[in-house]
Amino acid sequence: MLRLAPILIAIAYGLVYWHFSAWRTARDLDRTSTPLADARLKAVTDRLARALDLPQIRVHVHESPVINGLAAPDGRIFLTRGFLDRYEAGQVSAEELASVIAHELGHVALGHTRRRMIDFSGQNAVRVVLTAVLGRLLPGIGLWLANILVGMLAAGLSRKDEYEADEYAAALLTKAGIGTAPQKALLQRLDTLTGARGAPPVWLASHPSTPDRVRAIEALESRWQ
Repeated sequence: MLRLAPILIAIAYGLVYWHFSAWRTARDLDRTSTPLADARLKAVTDRLARALDLPQIRVHVHESPVINGLAAPDGRIFLTRGFLDRYEAGQVSAEELASVIAHELGHVALGHTRRRMIDFSGQNAVRVVLTAVLGRLLPGIGLWLANILVGMLAAGLSRKDEYEADEYAAALLTKAGIGTAPQKALLQRLDTLTGARGAPPVWLASHPSTPDRVRAIEALESRWQ
């Protein structure tokens, strides 16, 4: 039992930390966000809502200059002010923003936001075990190597979630009559819009590469046809 204590503590820490992080995120979003009110965007979100047999889809604007969409742990969908600024400047279309909303809806519908609590706790437990084992086998670099391996595990799980959310979005956009063209077009321009420079090694990246994401969507289209 004593040998399991560090693992159990790591799992408990993960659960507590996730709940605290979710509470802090919700508080910050409440303080810095407002409901989205735009007639053109409402027209496309209403199409998504009808495809899901929902009365409406509520979207909030997070007052942040970065370009991003996010699903909060409580299930709410947010677009950042940075994204809305690009939309108002004509650099992003309403249908392309609808693809971001559909992607975030996928994270919620597929349980990704809540499953991360379990993932985080599990990763902590794996880190404890690897640190103990590798620390004995490779003194001095065991902790560093354990962190690298856990980072690879976390990145792999994140990439899987992104593929699944892309698939959900593609299916929803198709059902809503919007199609996947806006989804693919926005993915191909995201690096330019965000000013991203370079990328981490694929095994440490939290998101798949853009070509891989587009190919996965096109493979879905071929299968559906």
